[in-house]
Amino acid sequence: MGKGNILIADDDAAIRTVLNQALARAGYAPRATGNAATLWRWVSQGDGDLIITDVVMPDESAFDLIPRIKKLRPDLPIVVMSAQNTFMTAVTAAERGAYEYLPKPFDLNELISVVSRALAEPRKKVQPISAESSDGMPLIGRCPAMQDIYRILARLTQTDLTVMITGESGTGKELVARALHEYGKRRNGPFVAINMAAIPRELIESELFGHEKGAFTGAQTRHVGRFEQAEGGTLFLDEIGDMPMEAQTRLLRVLQEGEYTTVGGRTPIRTNVRIIAATNRDLQQQIDQGLFREDLYYRLNVVPLRLPPLRERLEDIPDLVRHFLAIAEKEGLPSKSFETGAIERLKRHNWPGNVRELENLVRRLSAIYTQDIVTVDMVESEFAPTTRPTPFSDTPEATADLSEAVERYLGDYFMSFGQELPPAGLYTRILRKVESPLITAALAATRGNQIRAADLLGVNRNTLRKKIRDLGIKVIRNPVA
Repeated sequence: MGKGNILIADDDAAIRTVLNQALARAGYAPRATGNAATLWRWVSQGDGDLIITDVVMPDESAFDLIPRIKKLRPDLPIVVMSAQNTFMTAVTAAERGAYEYLPKPFDLNELISVVSRALAEPRKKVQPISAESSDGMPLIGRCPAMQDIYRILARLTQTDLTVMITGESGTGKELVARALHEYGKRRNGPFVAINMAAIPRELIESELFGHEKGAFTGAQTRHVGRFEQAEGGTLFLDEIGDMPMEAQTRLLRVLQEGEYTTVGGRTPIRTNVRIIAATNRDLQQQIDQGLFREDLYYRLNVVPLRLPPLRERLEDIPDLVRHFLAIAEKEGLPSKSFETGAIERLKRHNWPGNVRELENLVRRLSAIYTQDIVTVDMVESEFAPTTRPTPFSDTPEATADLSEAVERYLGDYFMSFGQELPPAGLYTRILRKVESPLITAALAATRGNQIRAADLLGVNRNTLRKKIRDLGIKVIRNPVA
């Protein structure tokens, strides 16, 4: 007796043949069709223990058929395949009640594993969620790494699990957090984001939990914190690695007990929010340095999600460029397209600023060139290195060059927010970005000798030690040669 009867629906005869052979070898009894009508007839007759179906078929979309199948036979597991491997495809499959979504081309061993797991699990009715359709794509990319992210996100949208998003700056961590909220159970509630690196450390507890009137000098009225603002929705804690230890302790209590007190308050307040955290730091290293609580890390890292840097998903660049060109055109910039050579040149770039750097480049090319087609020479001119003097030289040329570099950085930074302004605390945030590499360079030059580094920088030794601790700088002491 076979392991189970598998119904296959795909209008591609070659795929039907491959699936038939692979499932038969694995001990299943497959039955294949090229249209939705036949699949529906089989299901109506009570046939099949599991369905494997393509989305696009000649007579009906599987996404239209699946709700009828789930109403008639709610316990029948359905595995959806699609060559339209976008985030929305994965989300729609989950919304319709599919057991699993596999992008084409798929790995046969993985498919057999999914079939085996689906048939072995106890049958449970999937509660679909009805999200409004959207023409806008919250996430762009078809590479294997992004497909894995889409599949994980599609599952997570139907849960309240705490998620830790890691990745370099510019990889789109807030976009992922927003997608989890907007396509999840809490989408009718608020989405509140707070960037730990953008707020003075002494104010973070007040910003998170609120404060009572008179709680501290200057607290003239009651302040509503982000937890209260996010009630019933999602709270996105960006740059969680910059959270001071005192605030970490209070956050841990919220995650453990589901309640908090305002700064200066005494009455515990129950909270109902989903927490999504993000960081570009190595939190394990910060734990080793005593800068981040290990118990908080495990509370936040329930579902880890790593976003790949752009250099690991270069095949997504054409889709990303088209997306950013469309946005630029909606904002009033001229309509443009990229020639093939220009796209290939983009793929050879290392992209230290990741997707944000690509977006800024596309906007800049759209704005400053009058031609309708962006050529490889235009792209090359944007990547051309400039000869500049040593940054720490005291010459007027070096000072001007460093100022210009900062000006360019800030220009790109402001542009990344579109019509909105960056979060408050820009001065402190930029200062920290300058201080960290400056102190690191001074320590490297003095072989980790903090006394000599303080003299070199012209700051008090205690001040330097505090900066090293606050900025999480690792001091490596090398013996003098």
